[in-house]
Amino acid sequence: MAKTPKAPRMLTHDQIWTALDRLAERAGLSPSGLAKRSGLDPTTFNKSKRVTADGRERWPSTESVSKALAATNSSIDTFVQLIGDTARTVQSVPLLGFAQAGAGGYFDDGGFPAGKGWDDEVGLPSVNDEHAYALEISGDQMKPTYRDGDIIVVSPGTPIRRGDRVVVKTTGGEVMVKELKRRTAKTLELQSLNPNHVDRTLAAADVAWIARIVWASQ
Repeated sequence: MAKTPKAPRMLTHDQIWTALDRLAERAGLSPSGLAKRSGLDPTTFNKSKRVTADGRERWPSTESVSKALAATNSSIDTFVQLIGDTARTVQSVPLLGFAQAGAGGYFDDGGFPAGKGWDDEVGLPSVNDEHAYALEISGDQMKPTYRDGDIIVVSPGTPIRRGDRVVVKTTGGEVMVKELKRRTAKTLELQSLNPNHVDRTLAAADVAWIARIVWASQ
């Protein structure tokens, strides 16, 4: 007696959106950046657009997926592989331009993202920190380590060691990206990423918060 063939497994809403996040990540883009490169509205792939106001799942159209594949020079086979790649998980974190980071209202006293203005997102390999966020570099002040358009992911919950690249905010509102040389109870010694810029030594009392950079899209 012939066996009844099994019904094909249906793709889920999360699988499709995760694959699009991974596609953006492979291209070094945020979901918004992928949408822009694909000639779509910048918010097309944003997390806020994936569920309607009444809680219904919203799926990306086949046309938008096709345009995203064309924009990243990817094949449908690649997209299928991204759907099935369960070995990696993608975490969406809020994205902000680095030039805005020094302005008030974007961080709480602990250095966690807060308030309005975080209107974009970026997908990245999971860093297991619910407070992680991304900053988009503007300008060439951090060359050769980071260049204009690079995205760095910052994890306030990850322990910091000597030699780590970090984001530091002073009590005066200055935000900088440096390498940690030495940290004591009284001072913070920081090395500049750009050899043309001087290193910095800050009094511990002048540091509002410091957080480790755990990933960079370059």
